[in-house]
Amino acid sequence: MRSTLLRRLGLTAVLALALALFGLAPSAQAAAPADLTFTTDSATTTPGGTVNLSMTITNNQTYDIWFIHQTIEPTWLTTQRPDLKYGFTGCTLATAEGATPCSGTGPADLGTNYGATIPPGQSRTVTLTLQVAADSGCNGNIGFYSYYYAEFSDSTSTSGGPVYTPETRVLCA
Repeated sequence: MRSTLLRRLGLTAVLALALALFGLAPSAQAAAPADLTFTTDSATTTPGGTVNLSMTITNNQTYDIWFIHQTIEPTWLTTQRPDLKYGFTGCTLATAEGATPCSGTGPADLGTNYGATIPPGQSRTVTLTLQVAADSGCNGNIGFYSYYYAEFSDSTSTSGGPVYTPETRVLCA
């Protein structure tokens, strides 16, 4: 009797392993509590040009987001091109009434720009203006990555990253 039970358990384990290997087993994957995405209004620019980099955070939790801390840093490949000169020169928060100025442009503390309290299922979008210097080098890509930390009204928190931005190619005119 014992060998029959072990044989059945062994067969069940082999079947479960086969299903998992071929992706047929159900997954226990929960929705992310917060999601950060990036878009740009242009994939290319020239020296002296600007590109708008939009960051959208979506609250996929059932509680309000009360606090967000976010960093944004250049990618390693971007830092390897010292001839590329750029900086963030503006920041706006999209609201129902239109865009409003925000603060915190630069490499840290971008989270305050999303405004207070993001209800469940809603998003906030902040747009940073990336200014490429007129004397910048050409034929290089500028890209960034971000980490974020969010706290919810139920006293839970989440963090994510790195989340990469689309790259902007600086073209020679």
